[in-house]
Amino acid sequence: MRLTARAPAKVNLCLYLGPVRPDGRHELVTVFESVSLADSVELTVAPADQVVCPGVDGVNIVTRTLDGLRARGWNAPPVRVVIEKRIPVAGGMGGGSADAAAVLRAARCLAPVSAEDLAELAASLGADVPSQLRPGLTLGTGAGDEVSRLDPMAPHSFVIVPQAFGLSTADVYREADRLGLPRVQSDLAARVGEVRAGVDPGYVNDLEPAALSLRPEIGVALDAVRDTGADRAMVSGSGPTVFGVYLGEDAPARAGSAAERLLDRYPGATSAAPVSEEFGGPRGS
Repeated sequence: MRLTARAPAKVNLCLYLGPVRPDGRHELVTVFESVSLADSVELTVAPADQVVCPGVDGVNIVTRTLDGLRARGWNAPPVRVVIEKRIPVAGGMGGGSADAAAVLRAARCLAPVSAEDLAELAASLGADVPSQLRPGLTLGTGAGDEVSRLDPMAPHSFVIVPQAFGLSTADVYREADRLGLPRVQSDLAARVGEVRAGVDPGYVNDLEPAALSLRPEIGVALDAVRDTGADRAMVSGSGPTVFGVYLGEDAPARAGSAAERLLDRYPGATSAAPVSEEFGGPRGS
């Protein structure tokens, strides 16, 4: 048996940074949106659980995902997971989390596992994983791992501009603390109320100044995206990937044209569309 699942990347349409929590993580208010730039995750029955991800060194989050499923009594046959990467690695687009979430979605096709166990495991794997169990538009609070669905937005599209380097999420958060970027709790509460009321997400990323402080060349990429006529240009998550937002019915054409203009300077630049959970659903063969 073979299952294939798409693992869509995410962008943060807003990311408001709050104080450090007792567990050492930061309080966040963020709006995640899944996009059509995606990894491909293939599961086949094998003699033993195995994860193959060319180009990514070290223990893969998907290995921890399989271990977590087994610890919760998932009794599917051993599987070999092969990941074809398209999402920038260490790029702020949640690529590893997307892969883990895709495996969790596929797991239920191979053997029973409760929704509660999946949600608990997703939260234990990382703050971005719960939002990607159901690709779409999601509000994240807490450390970003307390998620709720949001209604779709008006038509829009993206251009995604990967950088030739990665950034450590931990380094970016440390720099944000050094720069004094976290907001007070009352400010975060106001942002939650605005997002739930359907107010424009704001297109603000409080981590962006920290990413720029560590790698100033990100600013050049932001300017390049603005020069294509993007309605908004932002750093995704902790960076360094940059994306542009194009609003309106003609957004797909504008984003596609922008990607073509940027390709010479930024190999890998691509247009992308918002996607929902149907996009990431596993398919068998």
